[in-house]
Amino acid sequence: MIVTVTMNPAIDKTIDIEKLQHGGLNRIQKVEYDAGGKGINVSKTIRELGGTSIAAGFLGGNAGRTIESVLNEKGIQNDFIWVDGETRTNTKVFEKTGEVTELNEPGPQISQEQIEQLVKKLEGYADAQTLFILAGSIPNGVDKGIYGTIIERVHAHGAKVLLDADGELFRQALDAGPDIIKPNRVELEEYAGFDYRASVEELLTVAKSLKSKGIETVAVSMGKSGAMFVRDGYAVRCPALSVKAHSTVGAGDAMVAALAYAWDQKLDNEQTVRMCIATSAGAVTTIGTKPPSAELVNELMQQVVMEQL
Repeated sequence: MIVTVTMNPAIDKTIDIEKLQHGGLNRIQKVEYDAGGKGINVSKTIRELGGTSIAAGFLGGNAGRTIESVLNEKGIQNDFIWVDGETRTNTKVFEKTGEVTELNEPGPQISQEQIEQLVKKLEGYADAQTLFILAGSIPNGVDKGIYGTIIERVHAHGAKVLLDADGELFRQALDAGPDIIKPNRVELEEYAGFDYRASVEELLTVAKSLKSKGIETVAVSMGKSGAMFVRDGYAVRCPALSVKAHSTVGAGDAMVAALAYAWDQKLDNEQTVRMCIATSAGAVTTIGTKPPSAELVNELMQQVVMEQL
């Protein structure tokens, strides 16, 4: 069983324009709305790949009801804690040049009581057959150690955890020992203290050091440079696939979904890597945060090249 946890979900509003005129009139060419937030994006992609998951976290207001409705329509089971206030709307402005401007709202205030309600709800799903995905930002009122707390609580029931976070959220959660992590290049560079663009060799060294702390899988997404994967006795780098890209938004979430789906289906190392690269590449061809089709992922899996590290 896969449970995605989105503590700060959002309605994703995607706008296409010719060129953003700062301080001037902008005429929108196309607009798309979708249920979003990293964990919810992961659940949508898992659904498209043919798997199932339960989406959990916090929802509030009309925006929250819209997200719940979208998930129900897509056949994605969900079990959220309802809070006062309004779930945020995140606006992404895409220009013809490919430049993206993101306007993200802060989200509602969450009480300590509601945080404990969520953690207890997650514990109710936790057993040795469950993988929890902790992904994305946290709303107002939530301590940056929350992911570490969740990891410790669900680990006590034998569950596994896949972590996709950055900054202090990532750093504090590492102390609790997540089982799978998916940092991107910038997040890993920040964690390691690099003040420059690290080489693949340097990133591999950091990834191996994290693996030595007991993390089972370290997957590092590197944008146009592809991705690397480090597991027990296994380390590979895959160049990025050549696809017609709309935007890179959601590519990281797609890789997380593929990692989770592969874990649930007990795929081997090669199958897992192929699925991760193909699903991430497929995601950049879609509009907004929509997942790629399973057919496209299967087609792209045949194009993945793996280089032993």
